[in-house]
Amino acid sequence: MTDAELVRRAVAGDREAFADLVRMWSPRVLALCHARVRRADVAEDLAQETLLRGFRALHTLNDHAKVGPWLLGIALRACLDWLKASERSTILFSAMRPDQPIDDVLAYESPPDYDAVDEQRRLMEEVETLPETFRKVLMLYYYDDFTYRELADLLGVSAATINARLTKARSLLRERMADCRRTTHGL
Repeated sequence: MTDAELVRRAVAGDREAFADLVRMWSPRVLALCHARVRRADVAEDLAQETLLRGFRALHTLNDHAKVGPWLLGIALRACLDWLKASERSTILFSAMRPDQPIDDVLAYESPPDYDAVDEQRRLMEEVETLPETFRKVLMLYYYDDFTYRELADLLGVSAATINARLTKARSLLRERMADCRRTTHGL
């Protein structure tokens, strides 16, 4: 079923049609949000906000076939709103109450691989510090398995440019992760 058909059905009240649109477009929305705000936790919230705004305003969409770019536009505006906000707060670990139960947080079926978790955290930190052109293409490529052609169309550049940006992003990440390992292991 096409995007336009799903939008028509969703506007007519078919919630399953909107759920199909969400399944189709949420990875791209999330990737765009993560690329813009550089924080996975905030990106998830902004992606949900985007989809909620989209659901509420779906009846205003003139060209039903363009629901994807429309949702991405909403996501971009949500990210810009967040970035412009003067008061964003982060809950620090030290601010947590000592009487808060953490059993759910610490309940693992098997011991976690702390090295892998730490490596993944460092990788995401490095991804989030990449220049936006590299970060955006990397996030969209890996979050939603876009092809080079799809990325090129979405970002308004050539497939060769997408290839160059992905190659450069990967190279930067390899260098940074190698530097991080050398620093960590005292080499």
